[in-house]
Amino acid sequence: MKKIGRSGLQRADCRPRAAGILYPGIAVSLDHPERCSGFHTRTPAHCCRHFRRGVRLPGRDLSLPGHLPRNYNCSMQKGRGRTSRIRRRKLIRGSESRGVNESHKPEFIELKKWLKDRNFEDTNLTPAQFPGTGRGLMTKKSLKAGQMIISLPESCLLTTDTVIRSSLGAYITKWKPSPSPLLALCTFLVSEKHAGHRSVWKPYLDILPKSYTCPVYLKPEVVNLLPEPLKAKAREQRDSVQDFFASSRDFFSSLQPLFEEAIDRVFSYSALLWAWCTINTRAVYLKTRRQACLSSEPDTCALAPYLDLLNHSPNVQVKAAFNEETGCYEIRTASSCRKHAEVFICYGPHDNHRLLLEYGFVSLCNPHACVYVSREILVRYLPSTDKQMNKKISILKDHGFMANLTFGWDGPSWRLLTALKLLCLEAEKFTCWSKVLLGEVISDTNEKTSLNIAQKICYYLIEETTAVLQKVSHMKDEKVSSINQLTLVETLRTEELKILKASAEALSSLQTTVT
Repeated sequence: MKKIGRSGLQRADCRPRAAGILYPGIAVSLDHPERCSGFHTRTPAHCCRHFRRGVRLPGRDLSLPGHLPRNYNCSMQKGRGRTSRIRRRKLIRGSESRGVNESHKPEFIELKKWLKDRNFEDTNLTPAQFPGTGRGLMTKKSLKAGQMIISLPESCLLTTDTVIRSSLGAYITKWKPSPSPLLALCTFLVSEKHAGHRSVWKPYLDILPKSYTCPVYLKPEVVNLLPEPLKAKAREQRDSVQDFFASSRDFFSSLQPLFEEAIDRVFSYSALLWAWCTINTRAVYLKTRRQACLSSEPDTCALAPYLDLLNHSPNVQVKAAFNEETGCYEIRTASSCRKHAEVFICYGPHDNHRLLLEYGFVSLCNPHACVYVSREILVRYLPSTDKQMNKKISILKDHGFMANLTFGWDGPSWRLLTALKLLCLEAEKFTCWSKVLLGEVISDTNEKTSLNIAQKICYYLIEETTAVLQKVSHMKDEKVSSINQLTLVETLRTEELKILKASAEALSSLQTTVT
């Protein structure tokens, strides 16, 4: 769920979960821009007129080498100069980011009508399809820093208050133990989707994705291709959703009087999974008054039709909040945006593992991206004869140094190097472990050894990532039905390979400095 603060959108803990997702569910392929391949030619009339008449231009001796002969055909090719080159570059850059307007599509026409009936009309943005990010919102005009991007009335928001006011409200109120806010929202989404054309929320439901690319949606053979730390979280996510479904089935059964069809067919696992992912990936943070009929879990989720078409970029900042005076959820941009460009918001300073786990996409060139090092890989190249190894690992655990050990764009993280320095302590220096955690240098030998181990780990991860990419390439040829999911994994692994290669270069420089 997107929580919008001064620095961007961040997650709010609005659901039961064990693990804690360019791009909506994410399309990661880039289209090649169309390029202008031809140049128009014309003959400057004033120039050729003089030559046709045999007139000698002032200051020019046409008899000298290097000057035009008297019978020269003075046609010139347009587009060869510096100005034309600049224009072509701008055209190419623009075509790479400019989207294809989709406001004419029936689903968006209906959505605009629905929003207008709820007192919302947008003059700044229009739905469009973009290369790299997929469906998003495009500016109709240039936006200045501090300008309002969107102001969505409360009447358009889907909250637990919406659910309680519906036909589900009476059943939720009498059910014990009280349902969670998340269960109430999921139940409402499944119920309204099942209602089809009878639902007043149909125009919004029609533009929602039919499926998602969060790990809980991925096929098991695709999940197995994820990096180990992310793979573990993906399995935790799947277990969490399955437990959520199992614990909710009795409540679903109580709703049978509302449906002609068997309740198990309405509230199936796939239906609940879709609703769970819809809220998890698209909801914004909105603290509402506590509903007495719901459990005490935080009620901070709201679905915001149209606003939730805004895609994520780690390089932008927005200011957003619910304005009590206007009764609208408002977002303002902290930077300018040119006409016909895609408007982005920031879900928070998340790495690609977090984005894929929670939102189902990978951000290219993400400055927050990193490669995680698991415990198994951390100790892979340490001497097995070290009798103090278990004690060292215990110290690292007690002080929180066994998690978030990473390689980044600028090399190994301070936490990773610190953990390796402690693990590489010589027996006679072991009592200095507390100084290591404080960042002190114990010895040149310890510095060199830890850097060597870090480099070995980095090279191992490069080899492993390269092997997985080769496997993904083969699977894309064999498993056409999974190509979108495989492409997502391929994008994540390709970004991680770039990071690891950058880290390897940084480590080489560090070793040169220490030597």
